[in-house]
Amino acid sequence: MSEKLQKVLARAGQGSRRELEKAISEGKVSVNGEIASLGARVETSDAIRYNGILVNLEESDKQICRVIAYHKQEGELSTRKDPEGRDTIFDRLPKIRNSRWIAIGRLDTNTSGLMLFTTDGELANRLTRSKMEIEREYAVRTFGEVVDKNIQHLRSGVELKEDGKVNFTKVKLQPGEGLNRWYHVIMTQGRDRAVRQMWEHEEIQISRLIRLRYGNIALDKSLPRGGWQDLELAQINYLRGLVGLADETESFLNLREEHRNKTARIRRAVRKHAAFKKADEQRAGKPAKNKKHRQKQKPRTRS
Repeated sequence: MSEKLQKVLARAGQGSRRELEKAISEGKVSVNGEIASLGARVETSDAIRYNGILVNLEESDKQICRVIAYHKQEGELSTRKDPEGRDTIFDRLPKIRNSRWIAIGRLDTNTSGLMLFTTDGELANRLTRSKMEIEREYAVRTFGEVVDKNIQHLRSGVELKEDGKVNFTKVKLQPGEGLNRWYHVIMTQGRDRAVRQMWEHEEIQISRLIRLRYGNIALDKSLPRGGWQDLELAQINYLRGLVGLADETESFLNLREEHRNKTARIRRAVRKHAAFKKADEQRAGKPAKNKKHRQKQKPRTRS
């Protein structure tokens, strides 16, 4: 059965649907030797090239969905490439074959905390464009006085120029004293810079902004800034379930552990085989080929 070209490429991990739609419009994708047009439908037997490189659809179908959590630092760029040549988050992510990392949402340069990346473009697309109210929790450090009226506005909703009315479902003051106070806020709309703009609307300055949680996936306290870790299978299937995708049956973590166990078994078998061979040679009266044996031999004397 035929499917839309951008959907097939997204599932193959070639990018998000938005990125691929742009690439198709710019003539960077061909099907069976012909430049593709936006909205084209393809079969798995078609030869699809992206930037001149053949996309192996058969191999991509066998790939498992991989999702990693990344601890973004302040000052890091969330874009794939920077016109000024500066390093971006994508330069820090692990290298992968026949696929690419796709961000599930973004954080602005001055925001730190949890970011999620996946090799499944369809998952990224559905989560990014999902109308489902997925909770996002942030830690906000404010500077200056915050009164009850400000909190009421933030909870009931403030009108932003580009996004319309946006609100926090929860605003909780954290313990502490002084002009700098920490609040934990929860919102369900994934709008760029909305958290900052909401506080600025109330004329309250923000000095720190950290994303702590996306849905039920929280930023691991042991994960260092600039570090990443693979999500467990249950966490991946939680994300897939949010947007109606089928569960995965295996994860990269499980496959990596199986590979390590297999490698360890092979090494043990090699050592065991070498030990048996040495024992057989000793029983047959052959000298053992090792340094210790040579050291025990008496040096020859001249006659």
